[in-house]
Amino acid sequence: MTTMAEETAVRENGATGAAGVRGREAPAPGTSDAPAREPEGAREPESGASRESDIRRHELAAFLRHRREHLTPEQVGLPRGRRRRTPGLRREEVAHLSAVGVTWYTWLEQARDIQVSVQVLDALARTLMLDQNERAHLFQLAGAVDPTPASRCQTITPALLRTLEQLEPLPACIQNSRYDILAYNRTYGRLLCDLDEVPAEDRNCMVLITTNEQWRSSIVLLDESIRLMAAKFRASMAGHLADPAWKMLLKRLRGESEQFREVWERHEVVGSRSKTKFFDNRYVGRLTLVHTDLWLGPGEGPRMVTYAPADEESRERLEKLHAVAVERG
Repeated sequence: MTTMAEETAVRENGATGAAGVRGREAPAPGTSDAPAREPEGAREPESGASRESDIRRHELAAFLRHRREHLTPEQVGLPRGRRRRTPGLRREEVAHLSAVGVTWYTWLEQARDIQVSVQVLDALARTLMLDQNERAHLFQLAGAVDPTPASRCQTITPALLRTLEQLEPLPACIQNSRYDILAYNRTYGRLLCDLDEVPAEDRNCMVLITTNEQWRSSIVLLDESIRLMAAKFRASMAGHLADPAWKMLLKRLRGESEQFREVWERHEVVGSRSKTKFFDNRYVGRLTLVHTDLWLGPGEGPRMVTYAPADEESRERLEKLHAVAVERG
């Protein structure tokens, strides 16, 4: 599967942009980009799998076109201009915002038989402002698995959700080794920020600690925490070097956070361990909590993360925080 950079095509009409390998060869200058016509009788009968793939491509093309035409330039921060006749966004605008080539995106809306990586699907979902259900539909039409925490995880059973609830007022959540927050109880939802307000695809501790100001301001030893988490992330990633979801997350972190780039270049590696942490909660003040990982399988994959009070004052403040969380729903 190609990367987003490899799928980036040359911009049309002389527009500048990165060029890369497309799913298919680009036509030579001055030639038609239509596929060569096969001699009559040379085409083999279409198989059931081919027909299904063709239907998926056309459904994907129609879905992308519909969403593009129902977004206004103002919604994505673009000026409308005086001579706009296209309903919604233009193809080149979607391509630019998604960091892919105009030609390549046009082929996608034409239902061409090209490969689409999860990185590009993620970029298109963000550009087209798809909600969780629309995002899932996009990945399903493309025949790809959504790597973000917005996708469903079989690890989260009803019994585990009840366990998270029963642990209240202790903050607790379920994370995977990539720091995606897969589920959480009400106290955890108010511990570092108002987590319910964070889009599902952004509920990742590495993303939050490097980009979310409310989350960052709640951590007392912020620089030390980022350094430790990056070292744990590097150790875990050794077993997932070819995984698109891990590569996509790493690319995002390096692109959005200079602080992460600096600590990542140190190549530090640490294992998981219990640790006392200090938080300045916006509702109840300073909390001193003992972090413990409870692994849900034989490997270091999904785990339940719990925070127990280290002193009586923190215990009382956790109860107050839980009351706030319940009151605010």
